[in-house]
Amino acid sequence: MSSDASAAPATTAAHPDSLLAEVAALPAMPGVYRYFDADGTLLYVGKARNLKKRVSSYFQKNHGGTRIGYMVSRIVRMETTVVRSEAEALLLENNLIKTLAPRFNILFKDDKSYPYLKITAPPGGNGAGAYGRVAYYRGAVDKRHQFFGPYPSAWAVKESILLLQKVFRLRTCEDTVFANRTRPCLLYQIKRCSAPCVGHVTPQDYANDVANAGRFLRGDTQAVLGELEKRMMAHADALAFEQAAEVRNQITAMSKVLHQQSMDTGTDRDVDILAVEVRGGKACVTLAMVRGGRHLGDRAYFPAHVEDGTQAAIAADDDATPALADALRPEAVVLEAFVAQHYIDAPPPPLLVSSEPLAPELLEALAQQSGKRIAAVHNPREQRRIWLEMAQQNAGIQLARLLAEEGSQQARTRALMDALDLAVDDPDTLRIECFDISHTAGEATQASCVVFQHHKMLSADYRRYNIDGITPGDDYAAMRQVLLRRYSKLAEAAANDGNDRALPHLVLIDGGKGQVAIAREVFEGLGLELSRIVGVEKGERRKVGLEELVFADGREKVYLGKDSAALMLVAQIRDEAHRFAITGMRARRAKVRTGGSKLEDIPGVGPKRRARLLQRFGGIRGVATAGVADIATVDGISRELAEDIYRALH
Repeated sequence: MSSDASAAPATTAAHPDSLLAEVAALPAMPGVYRYFDADGTLLYVGKARNLKKRVSSYFQKNHGGTRIGYMVSRIVRMETTVVRSEAEALLLENNLIKTLAPRFNILFKDDKSYPYLKITAPPGGNGAGAYGRVAYYRGAVDKRHQFFGPYPSAWAVKESILLLQKVFRLRTCEDTVFANRTRPCLLYQIKRCSAPCVGHVTPQDYANDVANAGRFLRGDTQAVLGELEKRMMAHADALAFEQAAEVRNQITAMSKVLHQQSMDTGTDRDVDILAVEVRGGKACVTLAMVRGGRHLGDRAYFPAHVEDGTQAAIAADDDATPALADALRPEAVVLEAFVAQHYIDAPPPPLLVSSEPLAPELLEALAQQSGKRIAAVHNPREQRRIWLEMAQQNAGIQLARLLAEEGSQQARTRALMDALDLAVDDPDTLRIECFDISHTAGEATQASCVVFQHHKMLSADYRRYNIDGITPGDDYAAMRQVLLRRYSKLAEAAANDGNDRALPHLVLIDGGKGQVAIAREVFEGLGLELSRIVGVEKGERRKVGLEELVFADGREKVYLGKDSAALMLVAQIRDEAHRFAITGMRARRAKVRTGGSKLEDIPGVGPKRRARLLQRFGGIRGVATAGVADIATVDGISRELAEDIYRALH
């Protein structure tokens, strides 16, 4: 970097000399760098094969009035970490990106919700644990059991479980239900379970079915078929024709499954297919999964900060050689960011098929992270090409839908601002908070607050409030309580420093004049502007599209029209508040009701009577569905106690 300040580009003029000296002193080694502004906010995290060369390029280039120029102009402090290789730098970079979410990096939502298919491992003994159970699972993987996946959706897991039930007839019931059964359940009758709970299958045969199910999920289908054929012939030779027929039925069911999926399988067992589409400042990455040779479906991802992140990555690279031109395409930058961030948490399969070439150092980093070799194919053939074309098509469709929805949502935001004459400079900053009250005949009253900003619902800012200390069913008192709890501190802070930016521009109340009057009283007491309050009053016969807006500052009611884009946005926010309130109220009500309805909480029901009830009815759900007369037939349960149990469970 030149030491002549007059010859330096305009972007370096505002930077402290200490920062420029620190840049000049950087080593020519691999590492990670982090830029901060004057407030200490992290702006950008980057990796470099050569720290000195890469970081210097930001300050030596004239970025003009670009977004990257804006970022560089805000840099006042820098932190760097030297590592041994570019692969290590890439892993550290993406760990920091996921943890710290910098403003100018491409950021994919941290999604830990991938489901797995779990087959429990028998611990030994003759209890429920001796018979492996197949189940849907989310969470940390426990090495004691078998886990298959991850799957792209809950639907894919449940379809696989159904398949295993049809072919291998594995149990899905909880251990407590298994231990208390005295007769086979409905799944046995419809040939979805072999009823190990009542001894209709030997432990050894069931263990063989569990082992074959695992091999089938791993793609060893021909080996499984061969073993089943051997078992069938062995039963036939021993003149055990019923057992031979059961195995024959398994072979038939498995053959049907393989025939149905013959178009999807092929030679690959575990593959991830990655396709990216970038358009209009937005991006979509589609991840399709093949596990055990079966195509399980796909999932779409939409990263944040696409424009800022791609420009920052391209601007930092001063090796403008033709060989690197493809690597600096926005599609390649987005896909690299996804692969690096996604596989930090999710184990990668041995093969990645991608629409953009993946850098060797990225594959090396994945291999270090997973402890196994990772291969990548960019221009696939045959079945892999079909998979990639499907994923590419889905990425384009999903991105087009996102752009259409965002354009529609932005139009609705502007329409509402115009209809209500809201004095907001930037539609992106418009913040709306909406409240709703929900209860059942006064029980488990909850208030919800949902938030709309940046043309979308911000679920991370949603809040629920348990309402206590009021007359059951008094919605006005509930609204007063939630508004006071929501805005008291914000109003106090605004009064002290004169800054009301934390307050919403609009407060929607699901209700008419009565609810708006309560909101007006609260806002007057807190010294807040009444113009922020708008009530959504249901129209004639509560028909959707006939809602009217009621104002707290004395304005006349407004009917926007059923085809109004502004009313569509109001209805969308109001309906989301209603949904959020109802789900919270139901959960709270269920918790209250079940908290006192467990058998151990019922006077007169001790351990022995509880065990008899559970054994007779197969679990707490069976007891809950039984009538008083049925409960009274259990040994040790009188008619009076049966009535007490029935009342407690209902």
